Amino acid sequence: MINSKPGRTRNAGARTPNGLDQVWEDRKSLAKKEMAAESAANDAKTARLKAMRLEKEKLEAEEAAANPPPPAPPKKRPIKRINAG
Repeated sequence: MINSKPGRTRNAGARTPNGLDQVWEDRKSLAKKEMAAESAANDAKTARLKAMRLEKEKLEAEEAAANPPPPAPPKKRPIKRINAG
């Protein structure tokens, strides 16, 4: 068993009745903060990508309006053949 002072002070909080609960709460709050930060980063990235997509769609729509595609050539009608007898 290690009887060094850092070992005793490090575990001093865990030996109190509320010490384990406090350690648990600290870990839980840290995990929640990390998840919130990750979620905020994902939301920011999603908003940025959506803005980029909307801008691209806007530019493509403007380009399509300025340069309409050429009209499609008329379709040829099939020739009906009548076989006599």
